[in-house]
Amino acid sequence: MRHWSLMPEYRYWFCSPLNGHFIGVHALGGQYNVSGIKIPLIFDDADRFRYQGWYAGGGFTYGYSHILGKHWNVEAAIGVGYIYFDYKKYECQVCGAEVDRGHKNYIGLTKAAINFVYVF
Repeated sequence: MRHWSLMPEYRYWFCSPLNGHFIGVHALGGQYNVSGIKIPLIFDDADRFRYQGWYAGGGFTYGYSHILGKHWNVEAAIGVGYIYFDYKKYECQVCGAEVDRGHKNYIGLTKAAINFVYVF
């Protein structure tokens, strides 16, 4: 599995910034090249075929941040939303002719994270 991804996010903090509960809106996008593994709900037969393409979407985030020290925080966040996948499907994992192309729509979990944050 090879991919690159970008996920910017805007957050609203209910208490002070970087501490306590927050909600957010995130966008995401990138490119992928996957084979040899099953990806449930998206590419169930990727263990037998290779999928290559791009994706874009967005969603909503809820999280909580806890101060550990003067410069360190830990936060947990979860997000739900929508992702559009555009793909090309190939015969085998490394080589082979294109056998299909299309798109898939996904609605569900788009983010699950535990982050350690260094505050400057």
